[in-house]
Amino acid sequence: MKVATTLTVNEIAYPVELDPGTNLLAAVRDVIGLTGSKEGCDDSECGACMMLLDGKPVNSCSYLALQAEGSEITTVEGLATGEKLAPLQAAFLSEGGVQCGFCTPGMLISATALLDQNPSPSEDEVRIALSGNLCRCTGYDGIIKAVLSVANAV
Repeated sequence: MKVATTLTVNEIAYPVELDPGTNLLAAVRDVIGLTGSKEGCDDSECGACMMLLDGKPVNSCSYLALQAEGSEITTVEGLATGEKLAPLQAAFLSEGGVQCGFCTPGMLISATALLDQNPSPSEDEVRIALSGNLCRCTGYDGIIKAVLSVANAV
C-alpha cells in the first residue's frame, strides 16, 4: 500500500506516493528523477548516496523517504545555481578532485555540510568530514585541495 507524501528536494515540493519501505535514495532517483546521487553499496558504507537533510549529511540509502517529510532535502543537483556551478563544484574540477566521478556527489555533499558548519577547516577536519565517503580513483588529494581552496577563498 503506497503512502502519499510530499518531499521537498532542492527547494521544490514533490508530491509522491511511496511504499513505506522506500529509502530516500530510491525516492529521489526513481520517483522524482534526480539521478545525481549514486547507489554504491546500499549499506551506508560508501557515502555515494549522501544528501543533506535539513543541512546534515545522511546516507540516503538507509534513510526511509517517509521520514524525510517536512524536511529540506538537498542533492548534488541543488548545489549549483542554474547552469553555474557552486564554488566547491568548480574547485573539484580545477583541483583534480574528480576522476570516474561516482563518489563525487557524496563528496560534494559532505564537504558542503562541513563548510556550512566550519568555513575554515583544517586539513584534518576535512579528512574527518569526508571519512564516510569512499573514493577508489583519486587518492583524495585533489578532493582535499578542492575543499581547502574554497575554505581559504572565504
